[in-house]
Amino acid sequence: MKPIFVLFLTIMTTIAAAQVKNDPWLMELLQQKASPLLKSVLQQPDVYQYQLIYTEIKRDAHQKPIFTNHYLNVDRNRYFNPASTVKMPVAFAALEKLNRLKKRVTAKTAMLTDSAFSGQTAVTEDTSAENGLPSVEHYVKKIFLVSDNDAYNRLYEFVGQKELNESLWKKGYADIRITRRFVPMTPEENRHTNPIRFVSNGKTVYTQPAAYSNIRFRFPKTKILVGDAHWDKNDSLIHEPMDFTTHNNLPLEDGQLLLRSALFPESVPSAQRFSLTKDDYRTLYTYMSELPHESRFPAYDRSEFFDSYTKFFFFRSGKEQIPGYIRVFNKAGWSYGYLTDYCYVVDFKNNLEFMLSATLYVNKDGVLNDNKYDYEEIGYPFFREVGNIIYDHELHKKKPVLPDLDRWKFRYE
Repeated sequence: MKPIFVLFLTIMTTIAAAQVKNDPWLMELLQQKASPLLKSVLQQPDVYQYQLIYTEIKRDAHQKPIFTNHYLNVDRNRYFNPASTVKMPVAFAALEKLNRLKKRVTAKTAMLTDSAFSGQTAVTEDTSAENGLPSVEHYVKKIFLVSDNDAYNRLYEFVGQKELNESLWKKGYADIRITRRFVPMTPEENRHTNPIRFVSNGKTVYTQPAAYSNIRFRFPKTKILVGDAHWDKNDSLIHEPMDFTTHNNLPLEDGQLLLRSALFPESVPSAQRFSLTKDDYRTLYTYMSELPHESRFPAYDRSEFFDSYTKFFFFRSGKEQIPGYIRVFNKAGWSYGYLTDYCYVVDFKNNLEFMLSATLYVNKDGVLNDNKYDYEEIGYPFFREVGNIIYDHELHKKKPVLPDLDRWKFRYE
């Protein structure tokens, strides 16, 4: 019986290993130029739970982009908390939903949110907007510029939990799960979404009633437990791991493909695309790459919301200013010791482009919800160094066809 057991164990180990995507070339590239800190992280994949996707983009003679993904420790079955990166598909879905309303409202139409269930709050003004009123476009802007939580909550309520998840599943993202707002609420409260009114020139042009989501999520059978201890909502220290089983979920490969589908919609099957207009794409491209100090409404204090506030690769560690010839179209998130960033980098000066997506867990003491994570010491330096190594590689590699980047210059000329 022993040989059979050993054979079974070998088969199961092989299957498990096959689920993890690794490119030895990418590891070698990083190791060759890594600092002692980066080497230490790369040598401890179980401790830091890092996953990385570097996407090369080559252009053919007709400027059609060809994408080649290089993976490091990528495993869609290994959970990481996606934090604010789930705001990206919610923003896409909100713009898509507006288009289904057949021009009854636009992204600029005032969106007034009421309340109808426990835990809900109303929003009828937004002093950060030029006209003092909230709108889908203004929420999208705040999501990408500074990762605003309330903006995400309002678009989550507009799309609705059921419609949001089912629309993503229909596009082929079966493992994505968005179950909650970013405000303390019970699972039942998160199933209820607010009544909403769209108002133009003082008149209500569209009303969306309060809704209830009866969607059935496919939560993992094995609980997702993270850490050694955690602080609960009552500020009590619980000496047990934190349970993430029913939390939001966004595998790294899915987040990378979501970003690509918005930036290069023609590169993915039509069934995976969001139904967006040229104006929608222009809105997304503007706010995905805009820096906080470039915004007038809201006006952000540069000392607090520095250039790389939501741009982890290259710059976040030292809070440097981003060179004007580089634009980063991205969505980042940070929570519970997890750092994640999905980005597309354009360098107008050196004619280069590439995508880079990564997640990392940095929580040395093993306690969650204590706001004591190793972001500054390990997390941000990891992202910055990986970004610089990949950028340097792109800078020096031969390009048979230089990319035409004019489509991204509309905002920066």
